[in-house]
Amino acid sequence: MADILIVEDEFSINELIRRNLCLTGHRCTQAFDGPAAVSLLESGSFDLIVLDIMLPGLDGYQVFERAGGTPAIFLTAKSELSDKLKGLAMGADDYLTKPFQMLELAARVETVLRRTKKEETDFTLGSMRCDFHRHQVFLEGTVIECTPKEYELLRVLIRNRNIALSREKLLDMVWGYDFEGGTRTVDVHIQRLRHKLHLEDYIKTVYKLGYRLEVPE
Repeated sequence: MADILIVEDEFSINELIRRNLCLTGHRCTQAFDGPAAVSLLESGSFDLIVLDIMLPGLDGYQVFERAGGTPAIFLTAKSELSDKLKGLAMGADDYLTKPFQMLELAARVETVLRRTKKEETDFTLGSMRCDFHRHQVFLEGTVIECTPKEYELLRVLIRNRNIALSREKLLDMVWGYDFEGGTRTVDVHIQRLRHKLHLEDYIKTVYKLGYRLEVPE
């Protein structure tokens, strides 16, 4: 999960990008012109900018100059080599020419994030702490034995915290597409995590959908 700023003046394209990236678990903020993007960059912190070059007010190059080193993927209708080289020379992480497929953009976003985003080494919630490097979970300082699937489910919930995930999505992310069991498996493992790690107040049931790990921002 990453905080992504989408800067694109065409509303339909901006919204399409937002919807698709949100579906993959990211938090997205939208801007539709250069000055608005700069204002958001000055007031917030983002892991990545998806940045159109042809923008009202300030162009994408000018916005990027004010981005303080935030990773960026440039979007543009221009296909000239000089434009691509200019963006990359300025330090952009990738460059995509319109029209593009959303699957390609999503793949490039994940590639840039893997390269640039610092992963959490541990996570604390209440009296529970998860050490991602050691693959261990602690409750009030004591190691709690978790099965591999319990640990992976917890990790997925943490990585996608404050996002409602369907039972089917959790089943795919933790057990894989080839798993032949039903979504009841997810319910059973959720109950175990709640009980083992005292997370009854944090792992919320989302009516007719699935579950969400609620974490104070």
